[in-house]
Amino acid sequence: MKYWLFYFVYCAGLVSFSQDKPVSNTYLDINNFGGAIALHNNDILHLISGRPQGFILSYNKKTFGNEAWEQRFNYPDYGASLIYQDLKNETLGNNIGLYAHYNFYFFNRNLMLRLGQGLAYNNNPYDKFENPKNIAFGSHILSSTYVMLNYKKERIFDHFGFQAGLSLIHYSNANVKAPNTSINTTALNVGITYNLDNEDAEYTKNPKDKKFTEPIKYNLAFRGGINQSDIIGSGQFPFYIISAYADKRLSHTSAIQFGADVFFSKFLEELIYYQSISFPEENVSGDEDYKRIGLFAGHELFINRMSIETQLGYYIYYPFDFEGRTYIRIGLKRYFGKKLFGAITLKSHGAKAEAVEFGIGVRL
Repeated sequence: MKYWLFYFVYCAGLVSFSQDKPVSNTYLDINNFGGAIALHNNDILHLISGRPQGFILSYNKKTFGNEAWEQRFNYPDYGASLIYQDLKNETLGNNIGLYAHYNFYFFNRNLMLRLGQGLAYNNNPYDKFENPKNIAFGSHILSSTYVMLNYKKERIFDHFGFQAGLSLIHYSNANVKAPNTSINTTALNVGITYNLDNEDAEYTKNPKDKKFTEPIKYNLAFRGGINQSDIIGSGQFPFYIISAYADKRLSHTSAIQFGADVFFSKFLEELIYYQSISFPEENVSGDEDYKRIGLFAGHELFINRMSIETQLGYYIYYPFDFEGRTYIRIGLKRYFGKKLFGAITLKSHGAKAEAVEFGIGVRL
């Protein structure tokens, strides 16, 4: 870790020295972490053999209230992160990931909550012949989320500050390819910050927002992707989802939703056929419909042009039993103007992921 720390300080010095006079409102931070793999599934017991270690290197842009959303969320930071993690198990290998993140502040800005989402690369995924024991990762490319809760104090010594706390790092390919039991790391982290400016700008404080009202809006969305059942070697298949829902804005930052999904999941068609010929005790005829229809209620949290969407659904048309009748969807949306949006969401049944969905939609 000392070499990474030296490199961080060296790069921070170069960036600071080469900066022009205008204020950039940016800072760097690096955190070293060590922890343990959480046992969320007994099938991964053989993969927990050490204490994972790694580092988190981040570039952050501060906000000072020049836009209304910055004041509503107590002047958050946003930026990009790189995480390297040695999972301390030859079967699992190592992960390196790139993330976009937000930092939110509480308790006079001494407590920082970071939420990061991105993609990671694993150097040793499952292989039928070379690495059959790695049931955690079925592919090189993984979806990854991390959460960091830190005590933070900036400018303790000149440009340098200190932070320490807890981190949770999740890796999964969301059943894009089996196997996919996923890995969660809980860790303690400690690190330093380096502000690239000599001093921070002043916070802008305007009067509170007036009450926000908006009529009910109607949304249409189309989502798709590829996924696979838990049966290794069963093949990857496309899926399509058509959604229609209404939403009602309760405030500048919050809206509630109610609507319906129609699922066309081709991997289920293959799974139905497989079970009908391989497991007669399951009483699957092979003629069951692979399509599903669900009703859902949801919430949307608006952050600038981005939003965080969470939904809880229940299948009202469910001809084939797969992981239960309730489902969860959580993800990010990006608005392009007032009507069009794109989305990346994760659909799961409890802790069991079914698919990463890529979507487009319109809000009428």
